[in-house]
Amino acid sequence: MQAVRLTEWGREPALAEVERPVPRGSEVLVRVEAAGLCQSDVHVVDAAEGALPYRPPFTLGHEVAGRVAALGPDADTDTDTGTGGTAPGERVVIYGPWGCGNCTRCAAGRDNYCDHRGDLGWHGAGLGRDGGMAEYLLVPSARHLVPIGDLPATQAAPLSDAGLTSYHALAGVRHALGEGSAALVIGVGGLGHLAVQMVRATTPGRVLAVDIREEAVDLALRSGAHLGVPMGADTARVLRAETGGVGVDAVLDFVGNEATFALAVQLLRPGGELAVVGSGGGRLTVRKPGFLPAGFRLSLPFWGTRPELAEVIALARAGSLHVETEQFPLSAAPEAFGRLRRGQVRGRAVLLPD
Repeated sequence: MQAVRLTEWGREPALAEVERPVPRGSEVLVRVEAAGLCQSDVHVVDAAEGALPYRPPFTLGHEVAGRVAALGPDADTDTDTGTGGTAPGERVVIYGPWGCGNCTRCAAGRDNYCDHRGDLGWHGAGLGRDGGMAEYLLVPSARHLVPIGDLPATQAAPLSDAGLTSYHALAGVRHALGEGSAALVIGVGGLGHLAVQMVRATTPGRVLAVDIREEAVDLALRSGAHLGVPMGADTARVLRAETGGVGVDAVLDFVGNEATFALAVQLLRPGGELAVVGSGGGRLTVRKPGFLPAGFRLSLPFWGTRPELAEVIALARAGSLHVETEQFPLSAAPEAFGRLRRGQVRGRAVLLPD
C-alpha cells in the first residue's frame, strides 16, 4: 500500500510502498478514507534529531477517518462497554493521542494527559507511531475509535485534532462565556475557524477574531464571528471599543507568539482566561505584582479527550460545525505540505487515498 513516510530527520517525507498491516491481539485495521494535514506534521518534519522522542521511519498523519476493515482476535466488538468497541464495516474517526492504555487517565479516555506520556517514545498516530497518511491504518485498540455514521470522512478526519483541540481549549474557558461575554479567537486557520463556530454553538458569548491574513478574517466572518479584524497597530483599541471598553472574557490563541500574547494581555478583562494552543514560540512573564490582569488564568491545553471527540462529532452531525477544507490525493502530499508551509491552505488540507 502507499504511505507518506518520514524516513529520517532532516529529510522531507516521501511516498513509499509498504506492506498492508495485519491486526493482531486487540488491534483494529482501518481502511483510510481521509487524513488531515496539520501544522504539527510540519513541526515533526522540521524537527532536529533528538528534539522529539520519535524514531523514524514511520507514517505521518494523526487526523484520520475511515472504515473498519479487520479486527484482531482479541479486539473489543462490544459497543455497549463504552471502550470504543466496533465491527467490520463501521465508519469511524480515530482518537489520535494514544497513551499507555493502563493508567487511570487512559482508562477514562484522557490519553492526551496519560501519566506515562513522557516514557512512551510517541504521542500517538502519526506522531512516532504509523499514522493515517496511507491506505490503511493499524489502530492498537478499538477504544480509540469513535463512530461517525454518515458524516463525510473529509469532515470527520480534521475534527479529530483541529476540532478536538479547539473544543478542549474552549472547554477550559467556557465557564467565563456567559450572557454578555466576549471571546477573542487569534489565528483563524484550521483550528481557529472551528473555534469560532464552537463558541457560537455552545455559548451565548460574542466572538471576535483576529488574523494577519485578510482571507483568514473573511473565513472568520463566514464561520460566524461577530467581528473580524486584521492584526495591526490599532487592533487592541478597535477590539476594546467593540467590548464597550471592558475587554474580553476569554482569549483562544492559536498562534502563541510574542505579538499575540501582547494582544491577549491588553484585551483580557480582570478574571480573564487565556488558553494558548499555538506553538509560536512566544514567552509570557508572570510576576506579582505585574502587568497581567487581576485574576488572570492561563491554560496550555493539549489535544482533547475521547469523550470530547464524541461530542465534537455529534456537533458536526447536528450541522453546528463545518470544516473548510482543501482536498489533495495522497500522491500529491508533497504539494499539500508545500502549500501549508507557505500559508496558502484555506482551512484544513485533507489527503484522500488515490
